[in-house]
Amino acid sequence: MTLSTMRFTEAHEWLRPDEEDPTVVTVGITSHAAEQLGDVVFVELPEPPATVAKDDEVAVIESVKAASEILAPVDGEVLEVNEALADNPGQASEDPMGEGWFFTMKIADPDALAALMTEAAYKAHIGE
Repeated sequence: MTLSTMRFTEAHEWLRPDEEDPTVVTVGITSHAAEQLGDVVFVELPEPPATVAKDDEVAVIESVKAASEILAPVDGEVLEVNEALADNPGQASEDPMGEGWFFTMKIADPDALAALMTEAAYKAHIGE
């Protein structure tokens, strides 16, 4: 999956559509967010299945610098969480765009992805 198929939120989250079912996305925080947070020491994830609305608090992450909420980027249902983060929350800061993902979700409206930022728009948003 290339970055060009990913979408980004102003809250520094990324969504990666599944190659076989683009209505299922994996959600995590961007490298930029991970750098701002520092070392992640705790992650609280939802219990799937969980129906969420855009901007609902879905997860909480705590780092050496701050605590932050992960908001639902779109309406949908949380299908799976990254159980590995319970034992190794640092993965969220060490590999935020890969193994440090938070959850997968089924999107209620596939067109909602079009409203999110592309990689180029996100880079402009963070001043890169």
